[in-house]
Amino acid sequence: MTDETRQPDRALTTALAQVAAVAGRAPSVHNTQPWCWRVLPDGLELLAVRDRQLAAIDFDGRLMTLSCGAALHHARLELAAEGWAMRVDRLPDPAHPDLLARIVANGRAPASREAMRLVQCMQVRHTDRRPVSDEPVSDESVKAIVQAGHAEGARLQILSADQVMGLAAAASRAEAVAAADPQIREELRYWTGRAGPAGTGVPPEVLPEQPPQATVPARDFARPGTLPVGPGHDRAAVYALLFGDEDEPESWLRAGEALSAAWLTATRLGVSVVPLSGVIETVGTRQTLRQMLAGLGYPYLVLRLGIAGPAHAGPPHTPRMPAEQVVDTSAVRGAQPSRGA
Repeated sequence: MTDETRQPDRALTTALAQVAAVAGRAPSVHNTQPWCWRVLPDGLELLAVRDRQLAAIDFDGRLMTLSCGAALHHARLELAAEGWAMRVDRLPDPAHPDLLARIVANGRAPASREAMRLVQCMQVRHTDRRPVSDEPVSDESVKAIVQAGHAEGARLQILSADQVMGLAAAASRAEAVAAADPQIREELRYWTGRAGPAGTGVPPEVLPEQPPQATVPARDFARPGTLPVGPGHDRAAVYALLFGDEDEPESWLRAGEALSAAWLTATRLGVSVVPLSGVIETVGTRQTLRQMLAGLGYPYLVLRLGIAGPAHAGPPHTPRMPAEQVVDTSAVRGAQPSRGA
């Protein structure tokens, strides 16, 4: 095979490796980044990494799969922004349940301007757990965020004031359960310390130095952070419940894609998003949230939406694993350009 005939393959595989690296910016539960990408000659495979699953907190893999879904959506956006057509097969092989998705590139396509805008938002998206400002989120922004999630196969229900009170009570019960479980406490310490794999975890500089004032109590991460918390409350926050019709791995994966779409849309609109997973992790409180859906859906995650306080800068971004540790190019290494090429 000549260099001329190999060049198109090199262009595609190089683009796919870059897409997989960019997808590493996706949010994940406690920044575990529980995914690995395998670059193929014509696409990508997304695999769950059980070593980075939260065994005590997320024993059934719901949040791990949701996190991988967010990475899948990030990858899809990057491909679309770079002008590649694609087909996505979710859970393509029942014999290999950790193979969560396969993206097949179908040649060039017009670059998506909307995808370009959301890819830019990937670079600035972050989680600010401090109280939001008193400025309300506009109805137009809430509608756009909800629609972005709906377009990816999951739904967002905005909670009423009474439902927020119910959520607050459920979150308090979930915290009590977690506080009484030594395995959960140890797992939280592991992922908020420096013991996890390099580039993972929630560092102290993004955790509040004291519990912020909030209607819905924040998670106790088993150790204090160093992020200063000023005065303020979350009275102006909007709470949304991400849910779907099924409680199965493909639904969790699609919920992660919906989370990514909603969060990036919120970032574009200047809306802060904080995911609240503690109330989902406990069976009893998850059932409480299902009752808010009148038993017609399964809750996957709670989101707090708000406008960040203007008096303080956003917290730093959480770290990311090096691309070479989460992107496997061994299947196409011969088609990759050499370093510096």
